[in-house]
Order: sequence, then structure tokens, then C-alpha cells
Amino acid sequence: MTQTLTLRRPDDWHLHLRDGAMLEAVLPETARHFARAIIMPNLVPPVVTGAQAASYRDRILAALPDGMGFEPLMTLYLTEDTDPDDVAAAAQSGLVKAVKLYPAGATTNSASGVRDFDKVRAVLERMAEIGLPLCVHGEVTDTEIDIFDREAVFIDRVLDPIRRATPGLRVVMEHITTADGVNYVMANDEGLGATITAHHLVINRNHILVGGIKPHYYCLPVAKREDHRLALVDAATGGDARFFLGTDSAPHTDANKESACGCAGCFTATNCMSVLAEVFESRNALDRLEGFAALHGPAFYRLPVNDETITLTKGDPVVYPDHIDSGEGPVTVFDPGFPLHWRVA
Repeated sequence: MTQTLTLRRPDDWHLHLRDGAMLEAVLPETARHFARAIIMPNLVPPVVTGAQAASYRDRILAALPDGMGFEPLMTLYLTEDTDPDDVAAAAQSGLVKAVKLYPAGATTNSASGVRDFDKVRAVLERMAEIGLPLCVHGEVTDTEIDIFDREAVFIDRVLDPIRRATPGLRVVMEHITTADGVNYVMANDEGLGATITAHHLVINRNHILVGGIKPHYYCLPVAKREDHRLALVDAATGGDARFFLGTDSAPHTDANKESACGCAGCFTATNCMSVLAEVFESRNALDRLEGFAALHGPAFYRLPVNDETITLTKGDPVVYPDHIDSGEGPVTVFDPGFPLHWRVA
């Protein structure tokens, strides 16, 4: 028997669109289902100024196919040379909705990120004054810290001191992967939220490593133990408004993923809503999917929810393409490893 579920059109609060031919290929995969998305600024070179963000937004809109409605919500890449006045002006104009903090070297195209946090204190203080959120890639990059511990260490060494030193700063912990991240959000009521990806709700580190290395499951932050995955599922499906969807959908060509030094990222834009519906149904929480995907994020960002709706139907397994073509090469679509019975009508 077919089942249906109608919810407000969702938003993606963490998305990589890249640029050029890759942008043109992947943008329709997001715009098909999502009304808005927080656009990551880690291009080469990064999107640092308001002028650069405006130019990038124009390229995104130019690549949007006719008949598709989608609003890119722009961010600025925080560097040690970021100008607080430029950030404030970009926010005041309505162009920029957040600033992104990458610790230098933490992930793809993060070499321009922050090493000395004292050098960005003036920017953070201005952001606290105007209510502009800071989106945080929450990992330390110290070589002596095990990669599976880097999120927990970041909370203690970097994030909590930043928040204590900057009262009023609103922070999104992006793509949390640990029970430590969940617990930190739960322990802090004011000005703190967290995004959770679809793929981190599905995979643990065994999926990457058991039976051979699976490069299309490799992402940063890397998937952790099963108990951490279950903590994320509890958080996402539990109805707490501090947790919301940020897919971190990150396209790389197969050649760049399946190499001796493969890129980090899972491309989930194509089948994200189907994956989420399966996860929420497994917890008897389909009634909470709308909150996670369409209500909690706008509430944190102080934006209206979308008027449009989408309808998911349950039936025979959905056949998604295993990859999409781009002008740079094929991009593999995330495989959750189980049938997807829910589809966007």
C-alpha cells in the first residue's frame, strides 16, 4: 500500500556547489527538492569578501535551469585578514547569512583557514553584535590528535573557549559526527545549533574500511563508531529544534575520489530526502522529519519557513542513477546500502 507524507519544502543548511561545469551539473540535483541552501565558500580562491559572495551568487543563479526555484544563501570564508566592516556590510545588505570557520587544513580547500584565533576576535565580536551566525567545521588539525578524536578535542580546545570569550555569538556546529557533539549542543540552550548530514545518519567507520576501502564513503569529518551514529540518529529524529539538516553534499569526480589520495566528501543531493525518510521511519518518527528538514533551520537562521510543500510517497524501491555526469567527469551518488522506498512525488 502506498503511503504519503507532505511537508514544507526543505532547506539544506550546508551545501557544496563548487563552480563552473561542476556547479552546472550538481545544482539541479539540490534545486529539485530544496528551496534554499547555505552555500559553502571554500572555492579556489575562497569566497572571502562581500563582492566575491555576490559574484558567486550570480554564477549560481545563472546556472539554475529554467523553471526551478532556488535561493542560494551566501557565506563568507573566515580568514585571519577578514575585515569586520565588510562582513557587517554584506550581512546588512541581506547577501550573506553566515561566516564559515575552517581550521586551516581541516578539509577540502581549507588551507586559507584560521590558525591563530586571536586574529579573528574582532570579526567574531562584530558578528555577535549583529547576530550573524558562525558556521564551524569542528575539528582540530594537530597531527598528534587521532582523526577520530578531532571533533571532541575541538569542542574543548577551540569551540567552548570561543563561545565563552564572545558572549552572544551564534554558532552552528556543522556536520556533527559524535555523541560529544550532540551532548555539547544539548548542554547549551542559547545561540547554538548543529547540522547533521544524511550520510552520517547511515554510515559508520566500518562502512569505509571493512571489506576494502570504500572511497565514496570517505568524508570529513570522517564517520565514527556505531554508537556515535546512533547518537546522531537520536538527535535528528528526537524533535529537538537545535538539530537540523545540513547535507554537506560534496561532489568530487570519481577520478578524484578513487585515487591514491582521494578527496573527502559524499554526494547526497540526489537521494537525500529518500534516505532521511527511511531513517526517520525506522524510528517511527516520520512526523518529525518536517521539523528536521524544513522548520528548525529557518528558526535558527531567523528566516521564514517555505510556503511550498513537497510530498513523499512510499512504494516500490526507487531507482536512482549511480552517478551524474559533469563536464569534469562522473560524480557517484551516495549509496546508503539499503533499498529506498520513499520518493519525492
